[in-house]
Amino acid sequence: MFRARHLITIAAVGAALAACETVPMDGFGPGYGSRSSPSAFNAADFDWSTRAGRASIDGRVDFRRNGQAFACNSTVALTPDTPYTRARFQALYGSTNRAAIPEAIVRARTVADPNADYRSYVRSTQCRDGRFEFTGLPDGNWFVITPVSAGGDRVVLMRNVSTRGGRASVTL
Repeated sequence: MFRARHLITIAAVGAALAACETVPMDGFGPGYGSRSSPSAFNAADFDWSTRAGRASIDGRVDFRRNGQAFACNSTVALTPDTPYTRARFQALYGSTNRAAIPEAIVRARTVADPNADYRSYVRSTQCRDGRFEFTGLPDGNWFVITPVSAGGDRVVLMRNVSTRGGRASVTL
């Protein structure tokens, strides 16, 4: 009887600890800002991303599927990692780490609060010869997103990248 009660107590404490939210102390990235809903749009969650910084992202596209090379021939978007964008990209890409999803599938998926306008916080640059660069970034976590194509096939690539005062290199 004592052993069963002991195990129940341990399970209850474990469940309580698992429900605790961790919040970064430095004020950027997931968990910062709004506490109302983890996926609700809140402009304050994006504030950190508007600052200038010394970090940069040096990127290249080298994506192949079924022996076919895909080319980056469009813009590359850099979106701040916030509770809202994290929930949005989980719904669109099935991941908040990295993904390669056919564009038609991404467009067919729905997200909570689809009318929230976070576009003013998204940075963009051109992908030229499979390379791109973002400079002057503050430290934080970002989502790098770009469409790529091979023939008639279009795939959207997404990758989470962390900047911490230096140059981050990423290959999509």
